Amino acid sequence: MSEVDGPSCLHGYYRSTAAWRVRIALNFKGISLASVSHHLRRGEQRAPDYLRLNPQGLVPALEVGGRVLTQSLAIIEYLEETHPEPKLLPAEPLARAEVRAFALAIACDIHPIQNLRVLARLRDAGLSEPQVQAWARETIESGLAACAALIADEPGPFCFGARPTLADLCLVPQLYNGRRFGAALDQGRLLAVETACNTLPEFQAAHPDRQPDAE
Repeated sequence: MSEVDGPSCLHGYYRSTAAWRVRIALNFKGISLASVSHHLRRGEQRAPDYLRLNPQGLVPALEVGGRVLTQSLAIIEYLEETHPEPKLLPAEPLARAEVRAFALAIACDIHPIQNLRVLARLRDAGLSEPQVQAWARETIESGLAACAALIADEPGPFCFGARPTLADLCLVPQLYNGRRFGAALDQGRLLAVETACNTLPEFQAAHPDRQPDAE
């Protein structure tokens, strides 16, 4: 992969929490690039042209040096390795693993439950809309309770100390998503971390309401 060319295009959707994580990372790394929106509720992510880029039919996807990277955490770690400042992962291995564990708890265990495909399968299986919403809400609440416990003894104002990390990039979009499902979010330090993050221009500029495709 040519690192000289650098990222050229981000495929996403304004309300995708996974794409939102990547937007925050790009802002921290000072990378400005073109964006292409794929309206998830209209199924544009399943269009043949997009599936040729990302066979999973998910956003985000990052075009880099004539190739395509998928999965938000893989994209962010690529950005961390190619644009190491400011750091989004600690240098010390144990601390780095703790940040990754927090991020993965959201990206792999909490967030997928609200994926449109997952919710559609629940409806197809016969669950009522209130049951679908309750199932998603309870998953968010239990997952965030675990996340709150993971950082309970960490210094603030961010998840793991005085600087934002990959953990914060995952937490802020997930809290937004939790509000959409009416989840109880006042758990531990989570809302205080969110407040600290939202004072930073990198987080502000990545907010869904500030994206060109916002509705």
